[in-house]
Amino acid sequence: MAGPRSRDYSITPEILLRAYSIGLFPMAESADDPEIFWVEPELRGIIPLDQFHVSKSLAKAIRHKPFDIRYDTAFDRVLDKCAEAAEDRPSTWINQTIKDLYGALHRMGHAHSVEAWDGDELVGGLYGVSLGSAFFGESMFARRTNASKICLVHLVERLKERGFTLLDTQFTTEHLKTFGAIDVPKDQYGQLLEKAVAGPDVAFV
Repeated sequence: MAGPRSRDYSITPEILLRAYSIGLFPMAESADDPEIFWVEPELRGIIPLDQFHVSKSLAKAIRHKPFDIRYDTAFDRVLDKCAEAAEDRPSTWINQTIKDLYGALHRMGHAHSVEAWDGDELVGGLYGVSLGSAFFGESMFARRTNASKICLVHLVERLKERGFTLLDTQFTTEHLKTFGAIDVPKDQYGQLLEKAVAGPDVAFV
């Protein structure tokens, strides 16, 4: 369950980073609503990097290398794809304000994408925010079987390689739980977050 919401009409990229550093993140009521509000869940979803789990079937699919995985080559397109309506997601919370803010964070080096390509077609991906040694996963999409799952696996591999310590998923879903996602109380999350953002920014790319 999310905590209290408060609307803000003048958010800058710098304010957004500050919000992440204290446990807040923004959402919109719908893609057509220009306003955004802050969310602070009482239970926060995270994936402990040392407990990340890949199923045998997904591991087998990854070994066949069905996609070319790239990083930060099409951030805006990934964000647009995540905002599109799909069969399993008729509406999203990603509005133009969010697109503008995260595009600015990307240009500042604080927002990143993992992309699955089939030739010259972008068929899956995810994006999120990096701050200190924390990575805050925001959204993902798939237009091919396993595309977003494989992007998540590559994200975790990169986070481990680069020395990240916290992977925030905001909320848990049954899908994320299959990878090892857990809920932690807000106070415990705050301790993990404080430690992760206290140090220098870890390079994602």
